Amino acid sequence: MAEVRNQKGVSRRILLMTLWLTLLMLVVKVGAAWATRSLSIVAESLHTAIDGFSTVLSLIALSAPNRQPGREVWGHGRLEAGLALLLVALLGFAGLSLFGLAVEQLAIDPALRTLPPVRMRLSVIGLLAIVSLASLGLALFERKVSRALDSSILKLNARHILQDAWLTFFLLFGLFGIWRGYAWFDPFLTIVMVITAGLSCWRVLNWQLPLMVRQVAIAPEAIGQIVRQIQGVTQCYEVRSRGIVGRQVFVEMRVTVHPEFLGASEWIVEQIEGAIRDRYGPVQVMIFVEEAQNELQHPFEQVRSDQSSREMDWN
Repeated sequence: MAEVRNQKGVSRRILLMTLWLTLLMLVVKVGAAWATRSLSIVAESLHTAIDGFSTVLSLIALSAPNRQPGREVWGHGRLEAGLALLLVALLGFAGLSLFGLAVEQLAIDPALRTLPPVRMRLSVIGLLAIVSLASLGLALFERKVSRALDSSILKLNARHILQDAWLTFFLLFGLFGIWRGYAWFDPFLTIVMVITAGLSCWRVLNWQLPLMVRQVAIAPEAIGQIVRQIQGVTQCYEVRSRGIVGRQVFVEMRVTVHPEFLGASEWIVEQIEGAIRDRYGPVQVMIFVEEAQNELQHPFEQVRSDQSSREMDWN
């Protein structure tokens, strides 16, 4: 238990450090966009905002005191759902606005001779290059720690930051072209960055959305049929499941056993978990075992985690 708490503490500190550095990078990018009047830098900042949202979501999931151990991998509540809706609203407004401005610039004057020029400077390009290197180093460090701690949260967060770092390097080449006089690079890069920001946001929500609504992962009838086949089990009820089959599923239930099998509760729990895992893949099971003749006595709670699920690569 102490080791688990220590790992969570390390993960929390790393996520806090990542959040502050991400916010600092966002401020630098917005400042660079303001100084150069570059739409493409603003559009690329959307990716950094998505990284910050992902980090905040991970911190909430890891720090909430009312969550069961490991629940942060597959379950979120109203706060996270509200943040997701807020992100989509802000990203949609900013992305559509930038996309419209870029298309309008290209449509009015493809050469951009009649529009205010982008005041690109080598100093700004150098500053953004430093930010990109810092982002890359942060992502690699977080990924290394995630492997050492076997933390799916850190691994997922590092992946988002790493994608943003590569996009920033791609942007630097375009900014260098703008500095050399190819003004049409700016609206073109803006369109590319807005589209990729939408895809990045969709990847985050595609991972989180099925979990935030807490939809039923497995039909209770199917789980009940499997459980009742275990020797000694007389009844299975209050079956709840959430998550995504094949990725990770959390199952909670109550079972009653024949009095003669009450001493073999641990064996029954292992058999139930193994049968569900063989059928549906990585699972974490919480089972309350009770005596069939008196359901108020001999409570037994057993929580087990599928160790193989730790090796899964969370997207």
